[in-house]
Amino acid sequence: MRRTYYAYPYLVWMAIFIVVPLFLLLFYTFTVTTEEGIRFTLQHINRIWEPIYLTVLLRSILLALICTVICLLIGYPVALILSGKEYSQNKILALLFVIPMWINFLVRTYAWMNLLGKNGVIDMVMNFLHLPSLQLLYTDYAVVLGMVYNFLPFMVLPIYSVLTKMDKSIIEAAQDLGADYITVLKRIIVPLSMPGVISGITMVFMPAVTTFIISRLLGGGQYILIGNLIEQQFIVVGDWHFGSAISFVLTIIILITMGIMRKYDKDYEGGAIW
Repeated sequence: MRRTYYAYPYLVWMAIFIVVPLFLLLFYTFTVTTEEGIRFTLQHINRIWEPIYLTVLLRSILLALICTVICLLIGYPVALILSGKEYSQNKILALLFVIPMWINFLVRTYAWMNLLGKNGVIDMVMNFLHLPSLQLLYTDYAVVLGMVYNFLPFMVLPIYSVLTKMDKSIIEAAQDLGADYITVLKRIIVPLSMPGVISGITMVFMPAVTTFIISRLLGGGQYILIGNLIEQQFIVVGDWHFGSAISFVLTIIILITMGIMRKYDKDYEGGAIW
């Protein structure tokens, strides 16, 4: 009974920082203040489906999906290489891969502004090679590049964690039976690593679809994403009701995505892939 006391600080923390914010989110989403008082309404939810806001939502989802796919295409081979090294080597390589994450997120994004901007490093290299300058800053390419750079470790580390824990005797048995590397990769390594892949997809997609710093700095305010729209409603416009409604819809989208990923995760754990 005494052990339950240790859970009280955690329960208080959850109540203050999870339950109360969710209650306020629902309250502002489905209420409106009139002269007669507070009443229930769906006008804030219906407002989201206006073309101007729906375009922002779809653009955010599209860029987040592109970022997730690129992170998967880059991150899986990187995790495979890291897991294939000797124990002492892969720890060092994994540490070197994580070290950039210790730098402040905002500082890393500002660094990309210097790299992609006019007279930046990339522009100087192009001029040195007598090639035309690349106007990458303040474009979708810059936003996606910033997302991939900042969120790539969230794809690599879950896959790397699963690959390092994989039973190597299964791979050795397949090789003894005459399977080449491609067959082993396709029939054993990839299926067994799917829980890490699904975790990586979830961990990249969620922050990518809600980001606002990257799109503001690298997009120059020309490419407003759903995170920027929410920030504007709360800080600039002061419309907490509409800002909460956008956050509510975005939360539902994220929960649906997590549910789909969790379903596939259970299928792979249950051996449905075979």
